[in-house]
Amino acid sequence: MPEVVSWFFPWLIVTLVLSVGIFVQAAAGFAAGMLVIPTLLWLGYLIPEASMALLVATIPQNIAGVYALRESIRPKTLLWPGIGRVGFFPLGILALIAIEEAFPLVRIRQFVGGVVLAATIATAVYHPVPKAKLSPIWAWIAFPISGFLQGLVGMGGPAMVFWVSAHDWNTRQIRGFLFAMYLTSLAPAIVMLFAFFGDRLVTPALNACASIPILLLVTSLGLKFGNWLGRNRLRRVTLGLLFLMGILGLASPWIRSG
Repeated sequence: MPEVVSWFFPWLIVTLVLSVGIFVQAAAGFAAGMLVIPTLLWLGYLIPEASMALLVATIPQNIAGVYALRESIRPKTLLWPGIGRVGFFPLGILALIAIEEAFPLVRIRQFVGGVVLAATIATAVYHPVPKAKLSPIWAWIAFPISGFLQGLVGMGGPAMVFWVSAHDWNTRQIRGFLFAMYLTSLAPAIVMLFAFFGDRLVTPALNACASIPILLLVTSLGLKFGNWLGRNRLRRVTLGLLFLMGILGLASPWIRSG
């Protein structure tokens, strides 16, 4: 019985945090990583454990998204962005290892808060004029940055969102591309995290696996809620929440000392 209790409460906490992130992701179309990672850091987790839990938790959502939008996905658009994203992921992990060795958790929390705040402000103010075709240089900027940030802080989505929003694609094409890009990079990301961090990631991975039935229900509820509230209003609420998360992260040394 004590073993069950000692497993249940950490699992429950991770499940609740993942549920919030997956709900918002399903409803608003973004922000799972920017909510889940800093929240788990506040609860005492480190970035590799938080990243692993999030990656495992998003597997069913990404599979379902790719299947539902398969007719809108153009495989040739995935190749070079996928290579750029996966290729820079280990560089982000190496930078993360250096940060973990050099700084305490409170400083790492502050750093992640700064990343969340910067990404939130960029998302709020960046409104590109969609074009039929972008210069390839933008892909070679966006996706390596995405892969590097995914390895460093577990949040590689914003750079990809900026890139797809500059295209004149319809909503199904945008969502299909993002789901496919997330899905194609999930296995390499999980393998590389285990290669670098080993057994310490087993428990968060198993906890996330055990959460999947609940997360599938949360995904369905999030989709319905997003349709009911409206994407624009939900986007404003989500950006406000992310802005608060970023500020709290930056202020974490003073909050702790207080």
